Amino acid sequence: MHLEKVPRVSRISKESFLKEYYRPQKPVIIEKAIEHWPAYTKWNLEYMREVAGSKVVPLYDDRPVDHKDGFNEPHARMKMADYIDLLKREPTRYRIFLWNVLKEVPELQKDFEYPDFGLRLMKGLPMLFFGGRDSYTFMHYDIDLANIFHFHFQGEKEVILFAQSENEFLYKVPHSLITHEAIDFSAPDLNAWPALRHASGYRAQLNHGEVLYMPEGYWHHMRYLTPGFSMSLRAIARNPRNLSRAFYNLLVMRNYDGVMRRLKGQKWIDWKNQQAIDRTHKRNSGSLR
Repeated sequence: MHLEKVPRVSRISKESFLKEYYRPQKPVIIEKAIEHWPAYTKWNLEYMREVAGSKVVPLYDDRPVDHKDGFNEPHARMKMADYIDLLKREPTRYRIFLWNVLKEVPELQKDFEYPDFGLRLMKGLPMLFFGGRDSYTFMHYDIDLANIFHFHFQGEKEVILFAQSENEFLYKVPHSLITHEAIDFSAPDLNAWPALRHASGYRAQLNHGEVLYMPEGYWHHMRYLTPGFSMSLRAIARNPRNLSRAFYNLLVMRNYDGVMRRLKGQKWIDWKNQQAIDRTHKRNSGSLR
């Protein structure tokens, strides 16, 4: 794979962000955008235990998709205090995914604000994500193809990004938002997945207080190098093609996939995974010889 470093800036004006990154749809890390937030100094695992320790949280791991799984159905549940103990005690694959701050712990909203980067952020959807050392997400893109601002807290996280223009090389699973789950994007076997040799993307490491801008529909794979957590704020896709795809994903693709899982069971999942390989190799047949 051809991975370049995500550009970094210390701070950036709204005008410069729109001109240099949003309009050309390029990612960027802003290092010192939130130092004035109370969250910058307050948000760590112990603080989350203090304000949300009694909350029962949904947990996800890296097991392959099963036809019995519902859309975003958790693999386990645990009290936040017990989960934080687990994070600090030992490596774990369990992650918290799409945990709504406003719904679950409204008082956390006092610790941050909605920055003005020139995009209208969806203020009802601030989402938290937690992970233990070496836990990771499958390479995926978000169902609404939104512009995403990803704020990281405590520890370090590795991020690998691809634009939608790289789809033909990524072993995208049809009727899904993921690539083939057997690929380890942190250290892919290019003999097993030869089309990845032609993929061009970005790699970054996020540290406490840094903000990653991910343009509309960007694929992202995230691995926690140490226990930590992040918050995402999002702005609706403005590209008409991306916006129409978002509606298709929400209204058609998700429901169609659910029906096929019920009708065909695991055969549907296995067929999709094989199609990810067959279609990718067919599209790249000339360059893989």
